Amino acid sequence: MLTNSYVNTLLFGVYPYICLVVLLIGSLIRFDREPYTWKSDSSQMLRKRELRLGSNLFHYGVIIVILGHFVGFLAPHWAVDWALSPVAHQLLAMVVGGIAGLTAIVGLTILIHRRLADPRIRLNSRKWDIAITFMLWLQLCLGLLTVPLSAFHMDGGLFETLTSYVKGVVTLDGGAAALMLHVPLTYKLHILLGFTLFLVSPFTRMIHIWSGAGALAYLFRPYQIVRTPKTRAKEPVRS
Repeated sequence: MLTNSYVNTLLFGVYPYICLVVLLIGSLIRFDREPYTWKSDSSQMLRKRELRLGSNLFHYGVIIVILGHFVGFLAPHWAVDWALSPVAHQLLAMVVGGIAGLTAIVGLTILIHRRLADPRIRLNSRKWDIAITFMLWLQLCLGLLTVPLSAFHMDGGLFETLTSYVKGVVTLDGGAAALMLHVPLTYKLHILLGFTLFLVSPFTRMIHIWSGAGALAYLFRPYQIVRTPKTRAKEPVRS
């Protein structure tokens, strides 16, 4: 089915933009209407055990994976080719991505066990909290499955195809979807689930991924004068 050209165009040429538009507009609407829900809803107060280990492993691993995807797929060829050949680039992605992905999935497995095994945490978990966690776990598994598959394509050709596709989506290249027509199924599922995570993020606790951008913006904010009640009390009263 995924090798049909019309279905391929729909899934890899149209669906990604639907997901990205919903991610952007949905996040802005949620921030405007429900700014105090823009958080991760941590369950630390209910049970600290396993949280620190699982959370650290997951977040450190997934941050490296995300940064690796951005740099690996979106960096211009001229910025990479002078230092790495396509084969070396692919090998680096396999090794670093494999280690980071394995770290993230171990951490997420700990968090899933904690969330489901503790009755209080499970009772206070929304259905979408559990669903999005399993979606992330499946996405990491699919990502890890691509590592041994990549070992059968060490000429760098498949890696270059995927890189060209991602860049084509970002640059609004209408013909980018055609590049995915004969890509192995595991890669297709990995990409589709990735876009689906973008699609559902504004409606789940995944919304807190924007907090990282907010933290960077905080560094460049203009100075603010904050007046406390005590400060106001010392100010002279004008008659």
